[in-house]
Amino acid sequence: MKTISTTLSVAMLAASAVLSACGGGGSNGNGGSGNSAINWPAAPNSPGGPNWPASIPWPGNNGNSSPNSNSTPGTNTPANPNTAPADGPAVITPVAGGNAVPITVDGKTSINQPYVTITVCAPNAQGSSQCATVDRMILDTGSTGVRIMAGALGKAFANQLPPQTGATDDPSGNAPIAQCATFGSGFTWGSIKRATVSMGSETSSVMPVQVIGDGAFATPADCITHGGPDMSSVAQMGANGLVGISNLVYDDAASAKRIYPASYYYCTSASACVNTRVPVSGQPMNPVAALPIDNNGTIIRLPSLSPGGADGATGQLIFGIGTQSNNAMPAGVNVVPLDQYGYFTTVYKGRTLNPSAIDSGTNMLLFPDSTIATTNSFYTPASPLSLSALFRASNGSGTPINIPFGIANANTLWVSGNSAFNNIGANASGIVLWGLPFFYGRSVYTVLENATVNGQVGPFAAF
Repeated sequence: MKTISTTLSVAMLAASAVLSACGGGGSNGNGGSGNSAINWPAAPNSPGGPNWPASIPWPGNNGNSSPNSNSTPGTNTPANPNTAPADGPAVITPVAGGNAVPITVDGKTSINQPYVTITVCAPNAQGSSQCATVDRMILDTGSTGVRIMAGALGKAFANQLPPQTGATDDPSGNAPIAQCATFGSGFTWGSIKRATVSMGSETSSVMPVQVIGDGAFATPADCITHGGPDMSSVAQMGANGLVGISNLVYDDAASAKRIYPASYYYCTSASACVNTRVPVSGQPMNPVAALPIDNNGTIIRLPSLSPGGADGATGQLIFGIGTQSNNAMPAGVNVVPLDQYGYFTTVYKGRTLNPSAIDSGTNMLLFPDSTIATTNSFYTPASPLSLSALFRASNGSGTPINIPFGIANANTLWVSGNSAFNNIGANASGIVLWGLPFFYGRSVYTVLENATVNGQVGPFAAF
């Protein structure tokens, strides 16, 4: 999911229907990249074609939810019992190592949504009662920071986590910090707490995380006004939270320098939260950057898919690039330099489209093409299309990279009973998001800003 960046208007992202993950940082349109993933439900509500949960903006509908009155606010549609039998899940041969953890794509709540499991512990935890293991966390290369539903942690444990303090504009310096993290399709509201996060054998240092929907503080009016639909529950998000592993280290560098609406707050009581600047050290951060080793980036490996898709997929998240025997980046990979917000340029049918991002938290390919037939903005061509685009750096440097890709009829794919597709797309205006379909059949390398891999300095993506 892309968080809304200051370089993008809220209207642009809303029109692009981005929800859960994109380009790390920029929780509110203030800087960094934004959170962006689309959460397409697992099956339609009616035979007329794809319908979205009311909590998620409809592509090309100015950020409004689906016009279909059958949509149920705050719910995700379960698998449709009337669909055709699904194919089996696609799998990869896993690499061994404690720095590798499974990624699961299934159709329980949404197509093309990659999930991982994390363990959250209180600082200096002394036993299991001070830790919680949380599954179904969306893996998101389009946002930065760990954001966990309070309900998934359990209220008692969530309350054990110490609050993050130290807001720049807090006269006392001791008031708890909370955040309205805005995405193209809504916002999450909750306290910023301090915790460690473990995945596999990798454990972060103590760092700020967002505890979504903890109920500690009333949602500020400007968060509701600017943030769109509230995604601060498992039902509304379709997940237990987000693991934002973009190319950036901190959530929103701009919010450390300037006060923005619908961003960070210090809270003096349950009903009184004040907009504030927050140093990057007090913001949710990329958990990869907080690791003692294997902390220069990640590799996402997902299996190849047939044109008809698969009934789910199993892949791997590998920590570190070129730090162990199982995470080398080959010399011949395609390298895409990124700007300070994690964006690059796509050239498609002669149009130069910037910003563009590679975003595992968005579950389809989002790009503008008025020549392809659509149903409610989902691409529904009469027959499958073979297309191509060019990736290039935002500043025009380097050699463009040719990217072949396919688009099939979303209605046909929808009723297949499958939940993993590499050829699903929707029309978007002014932005290109290469969502999870781009990841299938590839190893995608996400290199952090200021990290050096194979002589190339991040941020960059490679595949």
